Amino acid sequence: MKIAYVFATCGHNVSYKLAKMILPQLEADDHGADVVGMFFFDDNTYALREGDPIGERLAQVAAQKNILLMLCDQCALERRLATGEPRAATPSGTVDGVTVGCFPDLYTALAGNLPDQVITL
Repeated sequence: MKIAYVFATCGHNVSYKLAKMILPQLEADDHGADVVGMFFFDDNTYALREGDPIGERLAQVAAQKNILLMLCDQCALERRLATGEPRAATPSGTVDGVTVGCFPDLYTALAGNLPDQVITL
């Protein structure tokens, strides 16, 4: 089964659910599903800053497993993790492999590797 995660709510989603549950399972190749993408909103985008331990680990796993890492463009722009304009932003100061976009960009990016389920955390 292929899944995509949307990190939509702030709190312990990234620091706990991603960093202590999902990411270790992905690193151990024991997650139980193929993750094809992760989309980050609001302050969850900070996890993908260059030098962030969670983001660096996630970038490495994403590169190995072909997992899309995308930040909400407006969230990234507001937090100075992207430059440009909405729908035309470029990541800045993020870990390798991160893209920036809006839902239409997410749909396009996942079109060639559609998830069976989307899980929002």
